Amino acid sequence: MSKTDESINSDKQTLVQHLTELRSRLIKSLVLICIVFVLAYIFADNIYNFLVQPYADAVAGESGRRLIFTALHETFFTYLKVALFASIFISLPFILMQIWIFVAPGLYKNEKSVVIPYLIATPVLFLLGAALVYFFIMPLAIKFFLSFESIGGQGSLPIQLEAKVNEYLSLIIRLIFAFGISFQLPVLLTLLARVSLVSSDGLRNNRKYVIVGVFIIAAIITPPDPISQIGLGIPILLLYEISILAVKYIESKRTKPN
Repeated sequence: MSKTDESINSDKQTLVQHLTELRSRLIKSLVLICIVFVLAYIFADNIYNFLVQPYADAVAGESGRRLIFTALHETFFTYLKVALFASIFISLPFILMQIWIFVAPGLYKNEKSVVIPYLIATPVLFLLGAALVYFFIMPLAIKFFLSFESIGGQGSLPIQLEAKVNEYLSLIIRLIFAFGISFQLPVLLTLLARVSLVSSDGLRNNRKYVIVGVFIIAAIITPPDPISQIGLGIPILLLYEISILAVKYIESKRTKPN
């Protein structure tokens, strides 16, 4: 067997080993998600009560407030959705760790020191986005929508919110993921800066287009109320400014003589 054939076989073996390792990491992540899903479904009622607390606080002291369902299977599927959401949310750090274990052997020591902060920043930023939704955006948005209620009068019927279980859950989960993913902007931009795809000057010069784009995206992925849209747009713009400073720092380290 020639050296060329030996090299090809070695490359094939290496590829097979990498694919086997990747499959192993994916299986472990899926197994954990399934285990957490089962546990989360057992406690789905508690998790749902936690997610619905912003609504409960907003209508505290008002009699007759409730959440309704209009289909026999709606609450069951709602609890499944709660369990799936909780399993992905809780498993995220473990999934990131599996990704790190998979890619770490192929990295140099200096590259490892660069990647680790991103693995820490990703779940932290996601959690910050979720917390912003839970503690600030949802309470304000609920009060905004409740302001359109009316008690009615002569010749008119009262208008009162009858919130559906599934619709409320879909709204808060969508907002949590929208804010959590949007808060990854500094991670994305600094990664692109490290491979020289973006620069601090380019980010600074395109700021006006980014402002318009951010609020357009915020209008698409949030409910049609100004509180949610501004609540997403302003933090993203602040993160964009932080990203410019972070990219500038990366550029200064790259040009610094050894």
